[in-house]
This record gives sequence, C-alpha cells and structure tokens, in this order.
Amino acid sequence: MSVRSHQQHPKVRNVFNLDFPNSDHLVKTLTVVTGPDMVNLTYHNFFAYKEKVTQNWAADILSIAYNPSRNNACRQVFMEKIQFKLHSSLSLAVFISILSIYKMFPADKKRVEGALASAHLPKGKGDTMKPDVFTEAAFKLFLMSLCPRPEIYEIFTSYSAKAKPYMTKESLAKFVNEKQRDSRLNEELFPRFRPDQVKALIEKYEPCSSNSNRGQISPEGLLFYLMGPETSVVILDKLAKCQDMSQPLPHYLIKSSHNTYLTAGQFSGVSSPEMYRQCLLAGCRCLELDCWKGKPPDEEPIITHGFTMTTEILFKDVIEAIAESAFKTSQYPVILSFENHVDSVKQQEKMANYCKTIFGDMLLMDPLDKYPMKPGLQIPSPAELMGKILIKNKKGSHGKPSQACPKKTEESEQPIVTASAGQEPNQTGPTNPEDQCGTAGQEVTAYEEMSAIVNYIQPTKFISFDNSRKKNKSYLISSFVETKGESMISKTAVEFVEYNKRQMSRIYPKGTRMDSSNYSPQPFWNAGCQMVALNYQTMDFPMQHNMSLFEFNGRTGYLLKHDLLRRSDKKFDPYCERIDTIVANTLTIKIYSGQFLSDKSVKTGVEVEIIGLPGDPKKKYRTRWSTTPNAINPVWNEEPFVFEKILLPDMASLRVVVHEEGGKFLGHRIIPIEALQSGFQHICLRSESNMPLTLPALFVYIEVKDYIPAAFAGTVQLLSVPISRKRILICMLMPNLDVESTPVADPAIAPVPPSEPSSSDPAPEDSTPPDDNEEPSTVPCEELLQHKSFLKVTKRQEKDMKELEKKFQKKGEELIQKYSDTFKALKKKNSMKKKDHTAGMK
Repeated sequence: MSVRSHQQHPKVRNVFNLDFPNSDHLVKTLTVVTGPDMVNLTYHNFFAYKEKVTQNWAADILSIAYNPSRNNACRQVFMEKIQFKLHSSLSLAVFISILSIYKMFPADKKRVEGALASAHLPKGKGDTMKPDVFTEAAFKLFLMSLCPRPEIYEIFTSYSAKAKPYMTKESLAKFVNEKQRDSRLNEELFPRFRPDQVKALIEKYEPCSSNSNRGQISPEGLLFYLMGPETSVVILDKLAKCQDMSQPLPHYLIKSSHNTYLTAGQFSGVSSPEMYRQCLLAGCRCLELDCWKGKPPDEEPIITHGFTMTTEILFKDVIEAIAESAFKTSQYPVILSFENHVDSVKQQEKMANYCKTIFGDMLLMDPLDKYPMKPGLQIPSPAELMGKILIKNKKGSHGKPSQACPKKTEESEQPIVTASAGQEPNQTGPTNPEDQCGTAGQEVTAYEEMSAIVNYIQPTKFISFDNSRKKNKSYLISSFVETKGESMISKTAVEFVEYNKRQMSRIYPKGTRMDSSNYSPQPFWNAGCQMVALNYQTMDFPMQHNMSLFEFNGRTGYLLKHDLLRRSDKKFDPYCERIDTIVANTLTIKIYSGQFLSDKSVKTGVEVEIIGLPGDPKKKYRTRWSTTPNAINPVWNEEPFVFEKILLPDMASLRVVVHEEGGKFLGHRIIPIEALQSGFQHICLRSESNMPLTLPALFVYIEVKDYIPAAFAGTVQLLSVPISRKRILICMLMPNLDVESTPVADPAIAPVPPSEPSSSDPAPEDSTPPDDNEEPSTVPCEELLQHKSFLKVTKRQEKDMKELEKKFQKKGEELIQKYSDTFKALKKKNSMKKKDHTAGMK
C-alpha cells in the first residue's frame, strides 16, 4: 500500500483543475494505492477540504499499513479481524447477513450450517441477525464448533489432573515453564513463570469466571492463551529497530532492487514510476535507473531497458517519485544505481539538475568532513547518512566520457576470474552468453555535472582481490552477474568475504532471466555481499525470502552483518562444517494441525526446510497429505522434524510452506532462527507476495536447543538432572566411592582435605614417588554420612516433609468436608424433586 498527497492521475488533475495557477487543490488531494502485490494496483482518490486533513490521513494510514507488529500479530488479532469484517458487512437494515458468514468460510457449507446451529445463531442463507446477537462469545463458540481442535485437548489432558476438565494453576505453571520457555535462557536473567503471572494468564484467558476464581483453566482457556500475544511465533523485540546502525556502510546487508522500473518481463514489460514508490515503501534502499538519451525535440532523458520492447518513462518522473517516497517508511540512506547510457552533455546536465532541484537537501553532494575519500579509510554509517540520497554512477575525467566495452547492461562492472581461481588477472576464461558483451548499449562515464554528485558509491571494474586489497578504497563498488558471483564464491569464498568487509559488492540477475525470475540471495548473503538486487515485480521464493528477512530491524532496509562477516581479525568460509566461536543449534518442529488452509475442501500437506549455510541440514521434510479432503482443520500429528546441526543460527531461516494435493501453493512463512519463539505456536501464513493471510494458520511445536554431538548426548542428559549431576561430580572426585549406595544430597559434600604437612616433614622433591599401582585414598562412606552439610540438608528435608504432611492433611479434610456438603445438597435437591414429582402425579 502507498499513500501520497500529490495526485498524479491525469483525469483527476483535469476534473479538479489541479494545474491552474495559484490553485491549492493539489495539496488537498490524497491517493491510497492498494493491491495484492507491487504490480496489480488499485488507486483510490480522495479530496479533502483542508490541507492538514490530507497530511494527517496520509501519516496515519502509512503508520498502520507498514507497522511490523501488525503484520506479525498473534492468531487472536486475526480472529478479531474476521469478527470485525462480519460486523462491518451490515445491510441497510443494520443486520448481519448470514450469507456473508457462508462466503467467509466457503470450504464446507454443511459444517458452517452446523456450527451456526451449535452457537444458537440463524443458519438460513437468507437470514439476518442483529449485531448484539453476534457477540464475541457467540463468535468464539461458532468458531470452535466449525473448527474443533482435538490436538489442544490432547495437550491439555497430558498436563491436567486425572480425568478433570480443568488444569490447576500449578499444572499451567509447569506447562508454561516446560513447553513455552526457551531452554537455553539463563534462569537468573530470565526467571521461570511465577504463580502471580500464571494467575494473571488464567484471569485473562479463562472464559468461565468460576474456573478463573478457583485458579483453574479449561481447554478453551488454554486454546485462547495459545492464540494470544504471549505465544507469538516471532520474538517481537526483533521486529523493532534493534541493531547498531553506526558501523560503516559495507557492514550491512542492503535491501536492493534490479531494473526497478519494470512491472513484468525484461524484454517486453511495461515501465512505471510507481514501481519506485512501491519499492521504497517496502523498505528497499537501493534502486536501479537505466538512463538513456531522450529523442528530439524535448531531449528529455528516459528510463527503459535498452534495445528491448519495454516501454519508456521520463527520468524526471522517476526522480519525483523517489523524492516523494524515499523516507516515508525508513529514514536510512537511499542509493540510486545509475546505469548511464546518456552520451550527451546537455542531457547529463539535465539529469544532474533534476537530482539537485527535486531532491534538494536530501542529495548528498559532498563527502562528510569526518570521512574523506582516501585509501584505508572507511565510508560513513547508515546513521550518519540518514535522510540522504547517494548516487552510484561512473565518475571519470571532465572531458569526453570514456565508454565501456559494448555489453549486456551491467557487464562493465563484471568481474574477471582472478589468478587465485586458476587464471591470470587479464584472462576472462571461457565465454558464454551470460558473460559476453551484449547488445544493451554502451555505458558511459559521467561528465562534469554528473561527476559532481557522485561520492561514496563509485562503480569500478573488478580486476582481482589482490588489486582491490592494494587499492584499499572502501568507496569503490563492483557489480557481479549472479553466475560470476556464484563462481567466485565456490572458488574463492574466503577472499570474497574479506573483500566485502572492506568495500561493497552488488549482485544482479543473469541476462537470460527474461521472465524476471530471481536467484536465491542466501549464498551471496553468506559471503557478505551487501546489495543483492532482485526483480521486485516477481514474488517468487527468493523475493519472499528477501521480504521476510528485511521485515526485521524496524523495516529500515539495513541488516547488520554477522560478526564473522565484519571483523578483520576473523576469517570465515561459508563452506565450513564447524565454526569454533559459534554454538550450533538443533531445531525441532512438530506439525500438529492447520486451520482454514483453503477455500476448497481439499487434501493438504506441509513442507519444512532450513535456509542457511551450505553445511546446514539440506533435507526438506514433508508431512503426508491429510487423510480426508478437509482444509478447515486437518490434523497430522506426525513425528517431529529435526534439523540437527544449524552451524550459524543467526544467518539461517525456517521456511514452512502449505500446498494442496495437486501442488497448488496455499501459504508460507519464512522466519529467521534467531527470531523464533520456542513452544506451541500458531504460525499465521503469508501469501505469495508475503502479505498476511487472515484465516490460514498452522499449529506447531517448535524447540530450539544448543546442538550436542551424539557422543556427548548421554552425559549432557545426565548433567541436566540435578541428582545425576551430583553423582557424576562425586564420581569424578572420588572414583572408588560406591555412589549407588551413598545418599547424595548436596554438591557441598566433598572429600575431607588431607592434613597440612608439618615443617619437619621432608620436602616434596625428596619424597618417594607413589607407586603407579597404589590405589588413591578415598573418604569412607560413614564419614560422608556424618558430614555437617549432609546432616544439615537431611534435617531441612525432614522439616519440609512434616510441613507438607500437615498442609495436605488440612487440605484433605477441607476437600472431604466440601464434597460431603455438596453430596448432602444434591441428595436434598433430589429428594425435593421426587416429592414435587409425586405431588404432580396425584
């Protein structure tokens, strides 16, 4: 969604006479642009009576539409949206149409009819009801009848008292601390749930007041808790701006777009300035402008894909669109990647003047005093460049511009295989259609006017890693076609990572992707490449991954690279199988069930995978297809899927995809491992364009633990049990002690130290060396039993035992009295009913 207060639609400009001199109508217009993706858009035009009204509306709508917490809301919020939507479908008679409920849940009309009857609501398609009848309680009852949750009852009974329809406060505390808490957290810094916190949960979610008053929770209350914000699958703090933004620009991944102007294919697609607005509002911070010389008589520079059938748009219109939307959703710097084919002094001057006049103070004209452009010095940070637009354009002499070799659009910045890869620096290796110079034209170096606005982002032809290291200029950037980038990573990964610590690289799709498909960005992020440019008009899996990742850190469009990809004293190989300074993770996920996965009654299945380093688990797990055509509440409840060794969790993501039996995509979710919340979770699914889907969701159990090699698993398991841990420690200290027959109460129990040697004793060096076969001295069991620490603990345990006996004796007496009174009351009530029945018969 985009919102703008300057109306661009020509018909609207005509109707309201927006171009009339001294007209103030323009500042009173508002356009809201909506759509399922960035290409298929609908324009809603509004006209306000005051300029301030337009500005307030624009600001409020944008803050709602691009709020990360809104898109990552818990299941409860999405259910509230459904109820609100049904309430908002009031007819003229202010009644809710039952037909709208059938339309909302079209997968199984018979089930909808039965659920309406169970909730005591009208069920005829022509029926209506008053809004006060369709209350929150009635809506919840309807949903629970429509979508029963047997798996919730299964979980509930495993923690509730035997054959009891409720879970006590103590049982709920045990459930929350065992299942909903990350086991890796330190208990001192992140303490377990306290009784008062558990009580607050019961009061918040238990629908039955009598249960709530007694500190009990029903299966329905547990379900509502598992749909609430406390069990969000995403750690919400990660969504906010939480990373250090004061490091040099090359230390960040930057959300980047390729051929931003295109709305479809690379050969015959339509170009549009609106794509620049949509990309910027989506948090994109690097945009591409393919600039070409305009034709007489206007000689206005244009943007298009050269020597193709793509349409042309004016350079000026694009600059205006960028100026309007550059900093609406992120204040961090925007980089404009100019691919300049304009070999006219006059038209290059026009381009430079448009940038200066339209961008104004937003354009970074000169380097900052604190960061001169000298070898060995880094360029500024995103924080220091906030609100600034940087131009990436070839910067050369101020005479006639030098021309690159005729090539495919960006090939002048394409790398040459280095000597370290087995070739001389001047060798290009075997040619292929993707690496040869194409027919898109000649990119030229800037004349004086354009050169003046280029500073920290200067493109240069890549020669070799050694050459770049010797130059040591952090403001130089090279672009690599995806195939060349992949080749460099496979052959010289460590050197590529080192290069990206010092300066920036840009990756772009190969020329044969005429359908505007995308390559996987993950291998390039693994190597620290900053600008991994994708085709934003195609919402395929790589774009879904890109959109999901950059949703974090406040949607700034910048993500701080991992420590290993920034530190000059550390070398990192993306293909390694072990990282000494990082604790690997094991991720376990169990798919329990799905809710409202499709509008049709079909069989569905779930696919789960990890996206990360090459050494991470590669296996894709799949559930079986649901046993019956049921998209409303399919249940799988299969064995958990285990991803045993995730080498670098901070750079890996979990991907969950739902398909129907024929293979049709139904929904997905991609979440970074570091942002995953452990426990039972509802994963609200996303569309192909990564927009939240209101109804579809999966119910899963997720557990993220530190990876333990199989050889040490038994020891670690024993150490996790306090008694076992004490026994192991005593065995290590006293190997000859019969631990099984010795009571172990406290780790304070230790062997009695030997007496101090007297001054008359011979020096240690004169003592006779001990015989190897001599058995080490140990403390007798009787002495340990008399140790003061052991006696103290035993005494405390006896005291606690007596107190517990008194407590439960009193509680038992109270319960006997309570149930005795209840039984008497029931007996009395039954006898009264019999008397009334007898009297009625007479």
